[in-house]
Amino acid sequence: MTQTIAPRLRTLVLLLLAAACALLAGAGPASAHAALTGSDPREGAVVDRAPAQVSLTFSESVSMDDDSLRVLDPKGKRVDDGKPSGTGGTTYSVKLHAGLPNGTYTVAYQVVSADSHPVSGAYTFSVGAPSETSVTVSGQEAGGGFVGVLYGVGRYVSYAAFAVLVGGAAFVLACWPRGSGVRVVQRFVVSGWLALTAATLLLLLLRGSYTGSGKVADVFDLGLLGEVLQTKAGAALVSRLLLLAAAALFIAVLFGAYDKREDDEKRDLTFGLAVGGSVVAAGLAATWAMSEHASVGLQAGLAMPVDVVHLIAVATWLGGLTALLVALYRGPADTPVPTVAVRRFSRVAFGSVIALVVTGTYQSWRQLGSWTAFTDTRYGQLLLVKIGLVAVLVGVAYFSRRWTAQLAEATPAVAGAARGAAKASAKAAVKAASKTAGKASAKSSGKETGSGKETGSGNAKVAEKASGAGKDSGGSRRAAQLARQRAAVDAARQKRQRDADPNRFGLRRSVLAEAGVAVVLLVVTTVLTQTEPGRTEEEAKAAGTSSATSTAPSTGAVTLDMSFDTGSQNGKGVIRVELDPARVGANAMHLYVERPDGTAFDIPEVKVALTQKAKDIGPLPVVPDHITTGHWSASGVQIPMAGDWEVAVTVRTSAIDQVTVSKNAQIG
Repeated sequence: MTQTIAPRLRTLVLLLLAAACALLAGAGPASAHAALTGSDPREGAVVDRAPAQVSLTFSESVSMDDDSLRVLDPKGKRVDDGKPSGTGGTTYSVKLHAGLPNGTYTVAYQVVSADSHPVSGAYTFSVGAPSETSVTVSGQEAGGGFVGVLYGVGRYVSYAAFAVLVGGAAFVLACWPRGSGVRVVQRFVVSGWLALTAATLLLLLLRGSYTGSGKVADVFDLGLLGEVLQTKAGAALVSRLLLLAAAALFIAVLFGAYDKREDDEKRDLTFGLAVGGSVVAAGLAATWAMSEHASVGLQAGLAMPVDVVHLIAVATWLGGLTALLVALYRGPADTPVPTVAVRRFSRVAFGSVIALVVTGTYQSWRQLGSWTAFTDTRYGQLLLVKIGLVAVLVGVAYFSRRWTAQLAEATPAVAGAARGAAKASAKAAVKAASKTAGKASAKSSGKETGSGKETGSGNAKVAEKASGAGKDSGGSRRAAQLARQRAAVDAARQKRQRDADPNRFGLRRSVLAEAGVAVVLLVVTTVLTQTEPGRTEEEAKAAGTSSATSTAPSTGAVTLDMSFDTGSQNGKGVIRVELDPARVGANAMHLYVERPDGTAFDIPEVKVALTQKAKDIGPLPVVPDHITTGHWSASGVQIPMAGDWEVAVTVRTSAIDQVTVSKNAQIG
């Protein structure tokens, strides 16, 4: 039966690991967690005269240096003063050189969001009219390249190692204290500590290049490392290293002196280790909470401790589950995992699931903000996958509990048989040893007597006695060797008997399935930490939509972009309507007509009508004057009252081909 099912188990593990690798491959560099929600001039705008500065507005605060915000002319020459400054909580600007000529300018930015992720991008605006530019704005992505891949690997390893370290130690301390003396369990937990320490050092070295140039050579730049240490992410990584030093002391006590203590001393030591371990685990989890999603946005003061609880619950459940799997498959025959340990872990896992549900519900509300974000954003979609995996994991755990209950019923009989076999084996070993020793003694005694008869010499008798004693000692060593061999054979037989127990085998199989699902769950969780929250993504989309129907708050103007198609040749394009200052009274109106490729062109006629349907006002006609290629304007456009106004534009591209397009704008 074991030989039949083992290939299936290997296939299951391979499939789950393949799914995890697919998620790893699709994760890519960290998504921008601080989204660009506005700019002045805005993307694609054509302004009459060069602005004095360029301003960008993000969804959250970001950190900048002299190269974070750059403005380049059509030839790629920098035309800003290189000193970005904040004009508000999330708005940053850079001053431009005076007297800039007409043409298309590129705004490139690369900043670090408050949750430690790099954000980059670029867009263009034009002065006077669009022109050709030698600056390429595509491919502007921070956190990519080889350094980005290494940084991503370090993040995955650190999360997995944290789960192994915390979950494995919790499993030993709370569920199986005797496991502290089992070598395979010791190696499991120590490997988690080593992996987390190595990953943290790697992240600290890569951090400067990851958020900056992306060059491998900058990884060893001590000046850049000094700058990283002054950031929030750098402080979190250094704090993690200090806490790992304390964790090393905890591991040394847990696996060094704990198992050798008397019961009274062990109870006191257990309490001390539980308190100290909880403090260290919470501190390690806080190094993520203080530099990731929880540290920014709504209710950050509450979100960070909730995130700490969530991370510890994940580690206790998944890390403890993996420790149980290792003990079940690799544990020594003389120290099997007892049923009581599995039962204790089942209770610990259930408590962890409750904590995950409560904290996860709060985090979902905080990061999504709406039901539609579950399906309309990448974060929401990944969260649905995570919820599904948790449900599968809980379902598999149910079967593990059933196998545990059956194992508990079968254990007394199996244990009794094992003890009987052990006693019989021990008696046989002792009997064999005694028999071997007796034969050796008798043989040496006979030789000693024969020698005395032949020589009659006292000295010869002494020599023969010494020789007999030597042979007697060799026989004892042989007997001890046979006893050890018999004990090893007996231990192997006991292990085969235990492994053949269908209840224990069923428990192994279900725990293996749990661990496989847990691997994928941990990968999805790590990807979530690198994905832009659904609430931020929806806010960015809303800001983008409003920027197409309204405009920059710094000027008070309304800008509307409307695509048109009259159905004739060269009848496609975009018309932009700018109304300034977009309030009751006289306003200036500018219209710009562009082809799909962004070049300005003339058409025979453009007419505008303003209507406020709620008050049954209008349509109020506006006939703009042609100024230059693709540019019309009208001054003194009177708007009688504030409200939601429909702006309808009639575009005629030939004698008979015309179309009317419209958008609404809030005026006043």
